[in-house]
Formats: sequence, structure tokens, C-alpha cells
Amino acid sequence: MARNRQRRIVPPEPYPWRRVIGGVTLVLVCWGIGLYREYQPEADTYVETAQTWYVRLTWNVTYVDTFRDGIVHRRAKGVNGQVPVPPVYINQGDTLLLTVHNELDVPTSIHSHGLRHDGATYMDGAAMVTQCGIPPGESFTYEIYGAQAGSYWLHGHRKDDVADGLRAPFIILDKYSPYEYDEDVLIYLEDWYPTEVPKKMAEILAPNSVGPPAPTFATGLVNGYSGNDSRPIQFVPGKRYRIRVISMSSTMYWRFTTPGHKLEIIEADGVTSEPCLVDGFTLAPAQRYSAIVTAHESGDFNFIYNCTMYADFIPRIPGLNPRIYTGLIEYQRDAPIKQMEVVGDDQLVWADDLSMHALHGEPALPMERQVVLETRAFVSTERINYRKLGTLPYTEPLVPSLFTAMSMGEQAMDPRVYGPQAQAYVVPLNQSVEILLKNPQGQPHSQHQHGGWFQIIERGPVDRSELEEPPAQANFSLANVPFIPVRRYSGIPMSRDTVDVPPFSYVKLRFRGDNPGVHLHHCHLNPTHSGAGLSITFVVAPDVLQKTLRIPQALYEMCARQGIKTEGNAVGNWGLDMTGLPPVPVELPNSSPRVPLPTDAPPSPINPPQPIN
Repeated sequence: MARNRQRRIVPPEPYPWRRVIGGVTLVLVCWGIGLYREYQPEADTYVETAQTWYVRLTWNVTYVDTFRDGIVHRRAKGVNGQVPVPPVYINQGDTLLLTVHNELDVPTSIHSHGLRHDGATYMDGAAMVTQCGIPPGESFTYEIYGAQAGSYWLHGHRKDDVADGLRAPFIILDKYSPYEYDEDVLIYLEDWYPTEVPKKMAEILAPNSVGPPAPTFATGLVNGYSGNDSRPIQFVPGKRYRIRVISMSSTMYWRFTTPGHKLEIIEADGVTSEPCLVDGFTLAPAQRYSAIVTAHESGDFNFIYNCTMYADFIPRIPGLNPRIYTGLIEYQRDAPIKQMEVVGDDQLVWADDLSMHALHGEPALPMERQVVLETRAFVSTERINYRKLGTLPYTEPLVPSLFTAMSMGEQAMDPRVYGPQAQAYVVPLNQSVEILLKNPQGQPHSQHQHGGWFQIIERGPVDRSELEEPPAQANFSLANVPFIPVRRYSGIPMSRDTVDVPPFSYVKLRFRGDNPGVHLHHCHLNPTHSGAGLSITFVVAPDVLQKTLRIPQALYEMCARQGIKTEGNAVGNWGLDMTGLPPVPVELPNSSPRVPLPTDAPPSPINPPQPIN
């Protein structure tokens, strides 16, 4: 175990000036139980200490004109006048005091993706779930305790914030790492679209549309700018490098490989894993991996690393989908690049949830209750395209669900008080829940759960009678749907907070209701899926919340200034009186047809058969 080891943190390029918060100037003022230090992005190194710090950071959220992909000038949402937003680093055990000033003309909020927020669910940052949005011209300070070492990210969680640029890596450095390495390298990946999200959402949710709008092709960003401009990663022979790869994409998927170097995965979504040696990994939107790469003993050659952005649910067009970006692993500036044998993806070893094991995990939880969720698309009688996980598409309640849980007394245990469009499931304290998540569609879904992790238990095919015809722009049809075997975990299952659910398949996830709070569960394909309703809500132990949680007064006042109620059911009434609830979408008959699958359908290369454990 590496104790108090001093490591160099390698900043993501092309920001050579950006460094982490170590080497700071100390302000010798005691506050609470810790000390206080300013955020110093220009510091060169991070030195671990045994002390606990408060790290103060201010974000002025503004509109920014940007040309970050080198192709299109457009308006984005940035911080302190810039996009991309610089990464944030703290030590495990530190508390980040993130003051957000909203200088937009719409409300915003910030979600710390992947953190549990034990005892402080109101700091989760999901607008109209755990708080009202921060209104224009106002501020709020998030207190984010870094209990969990790992790779996370901060992003807007009010409608279109995240896809328009309000996102940044958030790294909590291990106080005591179980793995030895010399340097910490960050690579973060994004997709970037030529139009702002509100315009795209207007197309998606436009009445009288005949179907989803035509696909728009994104460009790929590596460490904040065009993937074509990536700067080298410096390697020294014999050293070990922890490479953190974070997908902050809104829609597109990524594959990451380092030909000539093996990747030894040690973390997925903030959960430390047993070492798992692979050639590469696929990242669905919002997923993260850490892998240790050991440099060669000789520095005679430089090597290439690959970042490929793709989607199987839009047309394949060379140069547009997929987009292939490469960077240099540089041992010596003038060394030649090692020419590697070209190997097909099907010949590589890829990271697989069911083949990984949590290092300090627990055995598979018992199934005390099963919640069945199914991804569906449908058209309403108003000819609006919606998506749903439960019986209805999710829409925001008029009262944040956490405030309903805190104010409804014993009725808070009744899921109906959260409103039909919140799609709430109430989980008693410490109940073990299995989610059977079925995806009968021809599009993948990247499912994220707030408030903790879930164990990945099983994958398999959706019943053929339930399948839907893929969209016209997909690269396959029901005639060539792949063979998908049933596979289960072995040993200690891997846990994570975001899971990819491929087309025509299901996944079984288990979690324990040991974190009282209101936790959103949603698809992280923004805005096309989550914005169209693909979310539900888990309300964990509301009876315990009422006895143990105290929501800061500032959050009540922020709601009051926007005219948003902070007590009562989903519309601010008492009991089950839903007077004032917006109309519930009514599904147009046969708008989401299930098409029988030919029994002789051959396997497809989009998802090659995998061996059964």
C-alpha cells in the first residue's frame, strides 16, 4: 500500500498552465474541524498530507463564445469566462466549498457526479429533485466532502447545462492508494455539437413531428479542445502511470486504447477494482476508468494512443462517425513512432463489467425486491416524441422531491405523493433492491444512479417478443440483431454508478438503500434521452430523513424567491390532491410497435458473442 507517497500530477493538455491544488498558499485560519486553503490552479505538484482541508473554489457561470472544436463558433455555458472548465482536484478527506454564481438568464445547478453525499443529499445538485435551481443573479455554495477517492466530474444538472459545456473533471486523490504509481495523468473526453441544446430540444419535443430529428454529427474533444490537437503524454522508461479517462460526453461513446502498452484497470466510476489487464475500454457517456500503464524500459520509440468517438445508432460516415483521434506517448522528442501491427477490435481484450471485481466490495446483495424498468419511446396524442423508463416519461415536479419527502410525514412512504411523472419508488432503509433494466430498443442507454453505486449482477437478451425496430438511421435492423448470451458475475461483483445497456439486452443491478435521500436514476444520453423523459426517482428511507436531515435555510430561501413551494406533495398540496399537476402525456396507440424478430437472425458485429462465465 502506498502511504503518503508524493506523486506528480500531470495536467491535461493543451492547458500547460493548469495544475492541481497542491503547493498551495496556506491561510492559517481554523474553521470547523479543518484548515482552509485557496484553490491554486497554477501549482505544479500535489503533496499528500495527513491533514483535512477546506478547498474554496468560485464558479461564475456565464455564457461564453467559443471555437473549441476549431470548426464552429458558438455560444456555450462556461465558468469564469472560459470553456473548457478547468479540472478540480482535492485530497480524499478534503471538503470542496464550491460557490456558484449564476450569471445566466435561466436557473442552473451543479451535480457532483458519482458522490454519495451521505447525510447531505441536498448537496447532490439535481434541480427539482434535491433543490430548486440557482436563479439568475444568485449564488449558492455546495459543500462537497471528498470521502470517496476516485475519478468523478462536476456538471450542470438543470436541463441543457451539461451538453452546452458546463462540465469539468473532479478528481479526489487517494490518501492511501492500494496501488503504486509515479504519475497521475488525466484525459477527459467530450462530444461537441454545432448548435445549442435548447434548439435541439425544441426539435426533439416539437409537436406534430413525424419522428426524431435527423442526427447531428458531433466533433470529439480531448482535454477540452479538438482531438486533433492533443499534446503528448510524457513517459519516462520504467515508471508507472495512472491514466484516468473520463467521458463527459452527452451522447457519443468512446473507445480508448494504448497500442504497445497494456492497460491495468484499477478503478471504474470511483470504485477501486482488482487489477484487470486489458487492451482497451469503451466508455459510455458519464463513465470513467483508471488504468496503470507501465512504461517500457527503453525509450527508443514513441507510441500512439487512440481515442475513437462513435455511435451505432446514427449512420456510419467516414470522418463523421466514427471519428478517430490519436495522441502521442512520448519517450523522447525525436524518437521514431513504433509501428504497431493493425489489429481489429474483435481481437482485442476489452474491459467488461462482469469480468471485473471490486477490490473492497461485498458479496452480491440478496434480492429482497425487484424493480423492473424498461426503456421505451413513444409518440403522444400531441405528436410529441417522449421516452420513459416506467409507466410515464419523467418530468420535473413542482416541488423538489426531497422537500416532499421531508414535509409529508408518514405519507412520504407512499410513492404517489411524489406525483405520477416523478416515477418514484420508495425504498425502506437498508432494503436490497434489484433493478431489472430492459432495453428492447436498437439504441444503447447509459444509465446513471445518484447517491451511490450498484452491483452489476447479470446481462442477457431481452425476450424477442418485446423488441422494437431500430430507428431508420441505425446501422442495423432486427434482421441482424446480435446473439447475446446470459452472463452473470463471479466472485465479488463489480460496482459502479453508470452502466451501459446495449441494444436488445437487459442488465440486473443491485443496491442497498443505505443512503437516505432522493436519488435520480436516469439515462445519461443528454438531451435526447433524459430530456425526453428517461428517468425515475428512488426515494430512500424518507422516514429516516425526516428524523436526521436538516436542509440548509439557504435552499428554502432560494426556492421561495422563485415562487417554488417547499412543502407538500409534487404540486404543493396535501395528501394525494394533485390539483395543478401538468397534463400527463397520453400515448398514441401503436406509436411504439414491437416487431417480431426472425428466429434465424444471424449474429451481428455490433456486439460480438461473448463467452459465458
